[in-house]
Amino acid sequence: MNVLVVGRGGREHSIVMKLAESKQVTNLYAAPGNGGIQQHAVCAQIDEMDVDGLIDFAKNKAIDLTIVGPEAPLNEGIANRFQEAGLAVFAPTKEAALLEGSKSFAKEFMKKYDIPTADYATFTSPADANRYIEEKGAPIVIKADGLAAGKGVVVAETKEEALNAVDEMLVSKAFAEAGATIVIEEFLAGKEFSLMAFVHENNVYPMVTARDHKRAFDNDEGPNTGGMGAFAPVPDVTEDDLAFAVDKILQKTADGMMEEGRAFTGILYAGLIMTEAGPRVIEFNTRFGDPETQVVLPLLENDLEQVFLDVLAGRDPALQWEQGFCTGVVVASKGYPGTYQKAVALPEMASSEDSFIVHAGTKLENELLMSDGGRVLLVGAKSDSLRDAADIVYRYLENLSAADAFFYRSDIGKL
Repeated sequence: MNVLVVGRGGREHSIVMKLAESKQVTNLYAAPGNGGIQQHAVCAQIDEMDVDGLIDFAKNKAIDLTIVGPEAPLNEGIANRFQEAGLAVFAPTKEAALLEGSKSFAKEFMKKYDIPTADYATFTSPADANRYIEEKGAPIVIKADGLAAGKGVVVAETKEEALNAVDEMLVSKAFAEAGATIVIEEFLAGKEFSLMAFVHENNVYPMVTARDHKRAFDNDEGPNTGGMGAFAPVPDVTEDDLAFAVDKILQKTADGMMEEGRAFTGILYAGLIMTEAGPRVIEFNTRFGDPETQVVLPLLENDLEQVFLDVLAGRDPALQWEQGFCTGVVVASKGYPGTYQKAVALPEMASSEDSFIVHAGTKLENELLMSDGGRVLLVGAKSDSLRDAADIVYRYLENLSAADAFFYRSDIGKL
């Protein structure tokens, strides 16, 4: 089969590496890809938002299946366009992707279908939002309604922080249209975890749990990022908690989307928090999580291409998982998630016997690997214990040169 993966980040590199193991995949392509993806697939320099270009490429290369990684093209309707062109695609339609594309839609949907989540209110008026914060107090959570590349969420510890977040989003327009509407939520206390599933209509096939760390620095301090590392599975999530999350959250969501006429096909991601009352939804994504994918897919024993084909055909893929753990630590450009330098030459980093490298923000220039984003690489490892997996990663990272240009957290998998 000829397969195309749309995207350029670490999530897409992980998908590509797993698909490269499949004996069913004859030709593997990525668009636009990155410096690491080029080692496993033929990269076409087509932007992920250039849907016309991607459709033309899929037709010219007789692509049998396209997998879409990032959220932006999903919310622009790339799956609809591929389907209209008669091309097989594993991705939610624009109508289904709204579950991630609009936090207010997601909250209203959860309320309607009795899916456990935090109390909330939606605002477009700064004055109304400020009054609500004065009434509710802090801590409280402020979210931009639309897509903000993982940066449109402020967990405000004080009322002042919350009011500043409202001003930044609704007055200063820090997130442009994505922040023209905001959702203000009750703060939920507990440990977070992620649960992804392959979904087709009413059929839900959950993956193992994962936990990522969004804060830039050790001990979960500093600004929120797209994710500084992750591990899977999560040992403190019990079988009962997992069963509740699958039945009362993922399955209810798939069923509710069918009722809404927004049948879901693709990856449904639930960002969850374990409260005293059980798991609650923080957010939904409608694609593989990043960096969770980088530690979940290495534990999958199935042929990923066959999983996609089975799910699309309505067959149970009978997912099988390794019994151990996987930990991944992100190497980021100094200054991320703020201003950082690009086009920094990367030190030599290659997978070893017991570790692997996933490229996120890299590019090849004159056969040299250069940084091309805030999150540059992820170093991952598998082991029988979570601590051992983390230790393998950190032993590898001890040899990282060019430390003046990059940084990483030293506590992933150890919290």
